[in-house]
Amino acid sequence: MRRITTFLLAGAMCVFALPAPHTNPAKGPLKVLASNPRFFTDGSGKAVYLAGSHNWVNFKDYGESDSLNRFDYKAYLDFLQAHNHNFFRLWTWELPRSTLGRNAETWVRSPFPWKRSGPGVATDGKPKFDLSRLDDAYFDRLRDRVKIARDRGFYVAVTLFDGYGPINNRSAEDGFPFDTGNNVNNLACGGLETQTLAIAGVTTVQENYVRKVVEKLNDLDNVLYEIANEAGPASTEWQYHMIKFIKECEAKKPKKHPVGMSYQLGGKNEALFKSPADWIAPGKDDGYQSEPPASEGTKVIINDTDHSYYWVQLKEAGLPAQQAWVWKSFTRGLNVAFMDPYLINWPGRNAPQGLSPDTYWETIRVNMGYARRFAGRVNLAAMKPIDSLSSTRYCLASPTDKCAEFLVYAPQGGSVDLKLNAVKGKLYPEWFNPSVGSTETGEPVDGGAERSLKTPFIGDAVLYLTQKAPVVKKEPKKKAKK
Repeated sequence: MRRITTFLLAGAMCVFALPAPHTNPAKGPLKVLASNPRFFTDGSGKAVYLAGSHNWVNFKDYGESDSLNRFDYKAYLDFLQAHNHNFFRLWTWELPRSTLGRNAETWVRSPFPWKRSGPGVATDGKPKFDLSRLDDAYFDRLRDRVKIARDRGFYVAVTLFDGYGPINNRSAEDGFPFDTGNNVNNLACGGLETQTLAIAGVTTVQENYVRKVVEKLNDLDNVLYEIANEAGPASTEWQYHMIKFIKECEAKKPKKHPVGMSYQLGGKNEALFKSPADWIAPGKDDGYQSEPPASEGTKVIINDTDHSYYWVQLKEAGLPAQQAWVWKSFTRGLNVAFMDPYLINWPGRNAPQGLSPDTYWETIRVNMGYARRFAGRVNLAAMKPIDSLSSTRYCLASPTDKCAEFLVYAPQGGSVDLKLNAVKGKLYPEWFNPSVGSTETGEPVDGGAERSLKTPFIGDAVLYLTQKAPVVKKEPKKKAKK
């Protein structure tokens, strides 16, 4: 059974067939795949490839006034599922009120983990926070959204803290829970100090919040944790502490979930690789923006445009470069994520038409879905990025003599020279055109030496080469006429 959903894109009606909803497809919570630690596994032994879009407002209500917008979560999941995505970050924000760089609007956000019971009024004009009292409604919403995502087949990176807001968006009217006069607990913290270990009282409040999140979500298999979105370099030890704290909280619980650390504003990727995190999302340094380096397997890496490829540079590079970024990342052993503006109107960046997402970003969305489709076809658990095997230097391969597989990206098309010396027998090529989503098969080639294969179409191409002969479907015999 298949469902049909409709999106209006650029004035045209586009209909996508969606798989029927399914319940908890994972075999268990994700863990690093021991045999190939570039990827996660769900306990089945197979590698799980993460690819998906995320958006700033997919958890908290927001608005330019106290009349907050309710995010249509179901429609959002329909949108992701239509693009064959299986992963997104569930965002959070630290500031109840802040000014964004987009059009300098003031955004109001709710809910928060602590009760706003007063007495007294915070600087945003609402009751002060009581940081000793967690608000069950917040955690119920969190569990509900993660559980719904699970039932639709999505993995969710729960972002616990926001670093960007306290660094860039503080104001005298923001109602920041830890600042002077905004809580009834006599905690006074200017902002950045909350993402250090400098104030023990703040750390205790944060730990109580994180512990509650862990308790609320522990039984769900589709959870990952992300400590903070773009906190600064001063947060390093605090983030390490929080990573270890989550692991300690889960140590005696039935399930353990991966904990991640993402790019620090003004920081270096080195701090991420040295962290106790299971997965990381690096910044643009070291080539992650346009020439991502091959993963060495020291961490599961999610190459997220939010950190590695800012939208201005992404648009300047153009659609071919955006498409190439997906395939370069995939063939070098990196999971992928796109900071999708979705339905947020942002002049110069995003121009949705009502409930129809801007079609400009379809290239990167669609190709992430294509990459995930290939990830499901190949024996990804056995494949590693081996640049030296291909003249294009973008090659994910398992070059063993039995069940050999090669997935090669050719950014310019043309010819691909492949070293097939370690493979005996015939291999069968399949050419995928990522610009139009079409596939063509080629003539078999013999292993045992270096071979040159020519792309059958103009433009960039993905070559899938395997020892498995394609299955030819036989036409049913026609009954003879009497």
